Amino acid sequence: MSDLKISLDWQNRARSAQVHLPPGHNAAKKYPLVMVLHGGAANADYAVRMSEMNPLADQHGFIAVYPNGTGIYQHAVLTWNAGNCCGWAHEHNIDDVGFLNALLTRLETAYGADSARIYVTGISNGAMMAYRLACELSHRITAIAPVAGTLNYDGPPPKNPVSVLHFHGTADQHAPYDGGTGSKTLYPRIDRPVRETIRFWVQHNGCRQTPMLKQDGAIMCETYTGGRSGSEVILYTLQGEGHTWPGGKPGIRNGNMDLPTQALRATALIWSFFSRH
Repeated sequence: MSDLKISLDWQNRARSAQVHLPPGHNAAKKYPLVMVLHGGAANADYAVRMSEMNPLADQHGFIAVYPNGTGIYQHAVLTWNAGNCCGWAHEHNIDDVGFLNALLTRLETAYGADSARIYVTGISNGAMMAYRLACELSHRITAIAPVAGTLNYDGPPPKNPVSVLHFHGTADQHAPYDGGTGSKTLYPRIDRPVRETIRFWVQHNGCRQTPMLKQDGAIMCETYTGGRSGSEVILYTLQGEGHTWPGGKPGIRNGNMDLPTQALRATALIWSFFSRH
């Protein structure tokens, strides 16, 4: 395996990302690519630690990439322009879609990322950014897995189907399950409800309106199948869960973040989902 730090000039700004290549990587071959987007006021290091995606990349042979957002500082307190959120990136109308699109091209040409197997996940502001990418880059992105963040983007709808796996806790006060403004919201905004977000993608993908249900303790899984081009939408509702990456590490703001449940491992479920598409 190898870990690289790469930079890319975009909008007269040096943008950066961390890239994790699996053991035996050969750029002449094609590899699935998983992009992990950090939450607001965080950075790529945070996404690496919280998601624990690298061990799965080594085990299953995919490339993991962790881009950095932007902010007043170069390497910390970074955000994404995901629509109505968040922070510095939103206030300065940063073209994060353009940057991440260019980054994907770089990874395809230089490191063998497979253009037919591009996947995006992220938490909070990163989850919102994953939804925006799915809308604007639906011709490139096959599936997304947002965690604790909804579709807060009002631009043109996606042209192609994109499979969605969503995780959200009912006690989330940073990005409330039922929408609105949470009591712990760091960047003031009004979030869409989770149900509205899921309904949008079920309808867009052409999935069956009635889901298959599976209850396991405090966790409800709803699976909407039958979408165009084999797409599907899956929602994990975690009763009583806060603003977390289930099964992962807690957030960086120790006094203001919740401890994640260990009842399921979102990272393993995310890769299993991506690998089917």
